[in-house]
Amino acid sequence: MAAAGVDDVAIETFAHYYRLLEHGETGLIAESTIDPVEPVSLSDVRVDDEVGAQALRSTVVIKLNGGLGTSMGMDRAKSLLCVRRGLSFLDIIARQVLHLRTEHDATLPLIFMNSFRTSADTMAALARYADLRVDGLPLEFLQNKEPKLLEADLMPATHPKHPDLEWCPPGHGDLYTALRGTGLLDDLLAAGYERVFVSNSDNLGAVPDPQIAGWFASSGAPFAIEAVRRTASDRKGGHFARRKNDGRIVLRETAQTAPADAAALADLERHRFCSTNNLWFDLAAMKQALDVRQGILGLPMIRNVKTLDPGDPSTPKVVQVETAMGAAIEVFEGAALIEVGRDRFVPVKTTNDLLVLRSDVYTIGTDFVLDQASTAIPFVDLDGHFYRLVGDFDKRFPEGAPSMRKATALTVAGDWTFGRGVQVLGEVSLDAASAQRVPADTVLSDDAPAPTEKG
Repeated sequence: MAAAGVDDVAIETFAHYYRLLEHGETGLIAESTIDPVEPVSLSDVRVDDEVGAQALRSTVVIKLNGGLGTSMGMDRAKSLLCVRRGLSFLDIIARQVLHLRTEHDATLPLIFMNSFRTSADTMAALARYADLRVDGLPLEFLQNKEPKLLEADLMPATHPKHPDLEWCPPGHGDLYTALRGTGLLDDLLAAGYERVFVSNSDNLGAVPDPQIAGWFASSGAPFAIEAVRRTASDRKGGHFARRKNDGRIVLRETAQTAPADAAALADLERHRFCSTNNLWFDLAAMKQALDVRQGILGLPMIRNVKTLDPGDPSTPKVVQVETAMGAAIEVFEGAALIEVGRDRFVPVKTTNDLLVLRSDVYTIGTDFVLDQASTAIPFVDLDGHFYRLVGDFDKRFPEGAPSMRKATALTVAGDWTFGRGVQVLGEVSLDAASAQRVPADTVLSDDAPAPTEKG
């Protein structure tokens, strides 16, 4: 790591987790050690407009932007994906922040945590926004990297043909290590900023909202996370809970759950809230926590086992040591959760999500904030053989996404290409053994068969 130029703080942090691995640490959180948690709801919070605006004026926005979207066949920053009207995630994020600066007379710095794989493309795309960078502060800082470890003996894995595959990111919990190691944490405090709002760049619902900023600033909490109620699609994901032995809030991820506790993990009535990955923290409190711990926040370890080459299952199994940034909630006494609506949680992890985002389920106003135009978000399940990769997906929607404002579900099995102006009403399932085309202006509904043309 030192030879590769990795920061000393990151090396010490990795060494900490390596020692845990050596001693057999699994990072598991047993169901018997936690209780459910019930957060305050944003709908019950009342914040004066000026209090909210004032809080935004001392807030910094950080977007996590290290992902390449490899699961969708991309080899560049996922945030460069076109969302609509020729605008990418980056375009919309930049315009959201620029609008808020004007509306609330706020400096509101926007800073991206990039990886060595996303930095160049991201900075090139942002060059068109000449007034985005705030004097004295960077537009980006880089997340760290660490070696993949062979599962057999925990030695660093080697891949001479593709040395990049020997490295992996340490998970988004690296945010705190990178902020300290780059000196950015101290720079933000010196510039007079008080808090940070962090979110993923693929979640356009994560706007730095003055109501939440005002609530957090007034709460006195050192750290807070926006939570949403879990749905059926969240059964296999992580959730919040309260640790029995000290009463602190914890975030339990799937990889931290033993097989014996899988049923409890999936119980939506017991564990009702999951993370949006939208979080707020007090800069001074974060600096103090890191200083006391010599730069190692000590987040719970996530032991992720994968293959050395993700695209080649014959390559050796490796351990990737990761941490989740939301897990920092357990570090801070007095940390809080706030329940928000699903409109603040619009992540794009698959082309299923991308289709909904590109459809008319959402509108984008002059403030570049997503507004949900439908009563509910439709369920989408596209055949992975034909739609999983962005290039294949785009070929099958050459005239744009269908109208889905009145849809409840769209399930597509087989190879279907959609013409211009298609509408989906209610619950629709398409199935075909050979390539088919849905003609332009077709109305697909749950009580009418789909007219088709051979693809």
